[in-house]
Amino acid sequence: MASTDFSRTVSTPSHHYSFSGSDAFFARIHIDLILLLLILALAATGLLILYSGSGQDFGMVRRQAIHFGIGIVLLIITAQIPPRLFQLIAPWAWGTGVLLLIGVLLFGVGAKGAQRWLDLPGALPRFQPSELVKLALPLTVAWFMAKRPVPPRFKDLLQAMIIIVVPTVLILKQPDLGTSILISTSGMLVLFFAGMSWALILSMISIVAAMAPVMWFFVMHDYQKQRVLTFLDPESDPLGTGWNIIQSKTAIGSGGIHGKGYLMGSQSQLEFLPESHTDFIIAVLAEETGLIGVCLLLTLYALIILRCLYISSRCETLFGRLLSGSMSITFFIYVFVNIGMVSGILPVVGVPLPLVSYGGTSVVSLLLGFGLIMSMYTHRQRK
Repeated sequence: MASTDFSRTVSTPSHHYSFSGSDAFFARIHIDLILLLLILALAATGLLILYSGSGQDFGMVRRQAIHFGIGIVLLIITAQIPPRLFQLIAPWAWGTGVLLLIGVLLFGVGAKGAQRWLDLPGALPRFQPSELVKLALPLTVAWFMAKRPVPPRFKDLLQAMIIIVVPTVLILKQPDLGTSILISTSGMLVLFFAGMSWALILSMISIVAAMAPVMWFFVMHDYQKQRVLTFLDPESDPLGTGWNIIQSKTAIGSGGIHGKGYLMGSQSQLEFLPESHTDFIIAVLAEETGLIGVCLLLTLYALIILRCLYISSRCETLFGRLLSGSMSITFFIYVFVNIGMVSGILPVVGVPLPLVSYGGTSVVSLLLGFGLIMSMYTHRQRK
């Protein structure tokens, strides 16, 4: 497949770079040093924020550090695997993910009104299969589209949509509306990068918009509807459903430009702010370090995303460009959705802040994703 057929990426470079010193070492072990350093900087920042957001719970910080260590090791291992092997295992990864999601519906463990976890013996007693599907779905759609002409034909799009819809529906039934939307978006981004026409994209958006009333009355649960109503008017129930977002915006606003100081945030330290170590952790940062701290964190996120997009543009295979490009934009969407819901411009959907919020499965799956992106770039072999 000629790279010029791929209309939404930079054309494949015709030259190669020579490396020396430390660059040569990292090239040999298939690690992009710039991206790795940015990830480590974000991980260190996340641990500092988590220490404050968890109420100075060093045990939680230690567990998160262990998760980071496991994730970095798996990142390095994943980066050693050539893209052609990922192409071979892609459909099996998708099938395994679907079976695990079915297992969640049949044997899953419930918490807070949702059934999203499987109990496994050993180091991961609680495992969330949807985190694996976050990798398996774009991987499989990229594998499928890379074997077909681009821009994609209508029948190929229909088959790709089946790959996307099956795990999306299974996650929706847990219920987990936020994750189902984000996972389906990761698959749709692959189709976008494959050159799906704008006319078809706009048509699909129109169909989704037209189905909104059906979703509201027949698909969404009562608590999901309440989240939308709370988003529109959080002050209607300030001591109930509106409490989270009101306290979050109070914390963000009280931080001002410079913040109150590290470990000095009243909303988080006095436990007015709910879920301060997970979904609302950026409100802790905003209160204690102010606008300056938030801008520095966003700058770090922007550098990671730009580096991933650069890597995507330099991949030599269509499969690599589709996968790394979609995963880069998906990472951006996770950041945007979390900050949007915490600041009140989006409904609360329970999306953690990537590599900052507490959560072992999320951290490991994200770092595995970065390992995939590095593998697509550093194994510079033409197909």
